[in-house]
Amino acid sequence: MEQVEKTIDERIQGKALVTENKEENTKKLFIESYGCQMNMNDSEIVAAILDKEGYNTTQILEEADLVLVNTCSIREKAETTVRKRLQKYNAVKQVNKKMKVGVLGCMAERLKEKFLEEEKIVDLVVGPDAYRDIPNLLQEVESGRDAVNVILSKDETYGDVSPVRLNSNGVTAFVSITRGCDNMCTFCVVPFTRGRERSRDPKSILEEVQSMVDKNYKEITLLGQNVDSFLWFGGGLKKDFKKASEMAQATAVGFAELLDMCATKFPKTRFRFSTSNPQDMSLDVIHVMAKHKNICKYLHLPVQSGSNAVLKAMNRQHTREEYMELVDSIFKIVPEMSLSQDMIVGFCGETEEDHQDTLALMKYVKYDFGFMFSYSERPGTLAGNKMEDDVPFAVKKRRLQEIIDLQQEHSLYRTKQHLGKTEEFLIEGTSKKNPNEWKGRNTQNTVAVFDKGNYKLGDFVMVKVEDCTSATLKGTVVGYSDNN
Repeated sequence: MEQVEKTIDERIQGKALVTENKEENTKKLFIESYGCQMNMNDSEIVAAILDKEGYNTTQILEEADLVLVNTCSIREKAETTVRKRLQKYNAVKQVNKKMKVGVLGCMAERLKEKFLEEEKIVDLVVGPDAYRDIPNLLQEVESGRDAVNVILSKDETYGDVSPVRLNSNGVTAFVSITRGCDNMCTFCVVPFTRGRERSRDPKSILEEVQSMVDKNYKEITLLGQNVDSFLWFGGGLKKDFKKASEMAQATAVGFAELLDMCATKFPKTRFRFSTSNPQDMSLDVIHVMAKHKNICKYLHLPVQSGSNAVLKAMNRQHTREEYMELVDSIFKIVPEMSLSQDMIVGFCGETEEDHQDTLALMKYVKYDFGFMFSYSERPGTLAGNKMEDDVPFAVKKRRLQEIIDLQQEHSLYRTKQHLGKTEEFLIEGTSKKNPNEWKGRNTQNTVAVFDKGNYKLGDFVMVKVEDCTSATLKGTVVGYSDNN
């Protein structure tokens, strides 16, 4: 399964996640995360819970008392990778007898007791809504009992847990605002592995953002399986944002309003959000993005297919025409908006005409970035249970390559639009290819590299763009931006 990933930090490829050690903690936790940003944020929540149980994180597998892998079930390749890692863990466990191994997240929820009963490769299995129970489950392991908790919750948001920032660059951070998903796309396991959709108390979101601002983080990404459906009912919060006559009224806070609150309260902090669902995307959100300079002009707007027939088979609640109309409205309100997509090729019953419809939609939008995959059947989904995976592998491979090639063409077209312009970039780290260069992102989520000079991590700088590839801009810093 090939893929093109043009934005940074959109997919977390498993690596040991670490934070600062505390002298009073005597045990060591090795934790890896696979999949999406939500999984990374969940790992930070787990680390916070275990920090209170005396665990410091480590990058050295062999010295760990507890090894946890936070898993993804979205695609078969992710599960295969996790199984290989578990084999590695267990080989080390034969030497380090005190080590305990656990599986967290979506794969744990989907496979449940199979890990313990059939494969016997882990000591504990913990679903996405049961992280608070890990200390109890570890006691069960010590007592020689099976340790499984994959119960899904209708109200767990971990809103009161202050996540430990793992492998943080100290500049950007994620804040989860919703959990779960109510959209029953036929190809997707998320509603079954993460449960029903629920939103977090806005007050706790603002408090977490405040804590990040106090630690000098410069950019916050609001996370959810579907952020646009954020909706919280309650009173008391709006007294900071509404007239006195409205204080006593119970109110509903939607995503547009939450986004407005964040941007208004923290004007020096940049905000992004992910992921949006076209059927729930409100133009109110786009107007809020236009209103605030500190809300990045970038939307990840998954379409999955450009064919109405395939969209219907996927149970996507939008047509290609509705999607194109939405895109037109977005560009009308925010002309400088950058868009990225998720695309699945070779879904059940996809014809060559369907594929051409997808290519045509891509040519209409000209996405800046793309995440493209060939369809793989996921057990437990409606498509996996009821539909035939009838597109031959060779056809999937060819169609995927055509989509990748087209996206690369469009990505180059979009990066070329920046040539000759002077734009604001937030310095996020050192360039992977040149230790003498910084890398940063602009409001459209496009990466640039430039000489380090006397600038430092976390600075907002103005860069004159002089060259580009389909993925990266190259330029010269001309000074600080007004946002420092």
